[in-house]
Amino acid sequence: MAKCGVKVLGAWPSPFVMRARIALNLKAVDYEFVVETMHPKSELLLKSNPVHKKIPVLIHDDKPICESLVIVQYIDEAWSSGPSILPLDPYDRATARFWAAYLDEKWFPSLRGIAAAEGVDAKEAAVKLVLEGLALLEDAFGKCSKGKPFFGGDQIGFLDIAFGCFLGWLRVSEKVHGVKLLDEAKTPGLAKWAERFCADPAVKDVMPEVDKLLEFAKTVFARMKGVAPPK
Repeated sequence: MAKCGVKVLGAWPSPFVMRARIALNLKAVDYEFVVETMHPKSELLLKSNPVHKKIPVLIHDDKPICESLVIVQYIDEAWSSGPSILPLDPYDRATARFWAAYLDEKWFPSLRGIAAAEGVDAKEAAVKLVLEGLALLEDAFGKCSKGKPFFGGDQIGFLDIAFGCFLGWLRVSEKVHGVKLLDEAKTPGLAKWAERFCADPAVKDVMPEVDKLLEFAKTVFARMKGVAPPK
């Protein structure tokens, strides 16, 4: 990998941090992963992202870049090594950005909503929203992939990264709440895509193990409900 003074400030469970790491791996860029505990937030993080004070932050030659999708686009533009992450065609590029925004603004909040739902009816409604979103994404996969393995075509691209980073948390939600979300019968394209994505060399070393993520999630869910975390 090329060495060029790159750091990623982040934490292993964060799907948004994973986006930056996958993009760097695709471009064969060597980087230092600086672990942030967030309690308290480090001086480096506060200095690098004074507006949102959030991870991830990419630091390239002492210049910080913030927000995960902005970081992925920066990586694509800053390094010519490896495949192009964003589609070359303007319409395809706009479409990928549209669905990436949908994932962050609509779909992932609905996935988190399952954990926050109280009562059977509320949980069923939350699950329904997630499934409706997956049906939309199944259709988008067919159109964006054009019959190829990934949203980006033959190789992982922008929308693959934007969506794929959530797969670990999707599996955790399935285990915790006893629901089947990514169903081969209902979303066969996405189910096969998810397997290919997680097995890709750029992804497999940064995708958290589901059981490890599950243990972390139990603490998060307990905190959300205001009870003592499991020991």
